[in-house]
Amino acid sequence: MKKILLLSFLILASCSNKKEIKQIAEVSCGQCQFDLDSENGCSLAVRIDDKAYFVDGFSIDDFGDAHDKHTGFCEVIRKGELVGVVKNGRFIASAIKLVDSE
Repeated sequence: MKKILLLSFLILASCSNKKEIKQIAEVSCGQCQFDLDSENGCSLAVRIDDKAYFVDGFSIDDFGDAHDKHTGFCEVIRKGELVGVVKNGRFIASAIKLVDSE
C-alpha cells in the first residue's frame, strides 16, 4: 500500500511541475516591433498578455527572412501557437507554430 501511495504521489508531483503554457500569441522582432532594447540586433520575441519577452530555443531566422516586407518579423507582427514557459524574464520555447496566413 505504501508503494502505491508513493508511486501515486510521484506521478502527481511530476504532472503538477509542468509549467509550460500553450497559447496563441504575437510573434515578432523584439527590437523592431515590441520596443525591447536589452539585446543588440534583431531577435525573436513574443508578446503574451501585453508583455514582450525575448525567446530562447528559436531564432528569428528560423521562420524565413526577418526583413521580408510581407512576412518578416522585423516588418510585421504575426500570430503563433506557442508552447513554453516564461523564466527569468524570457520565454523558453519548446514549440512555435505560426498560425496566421502569409
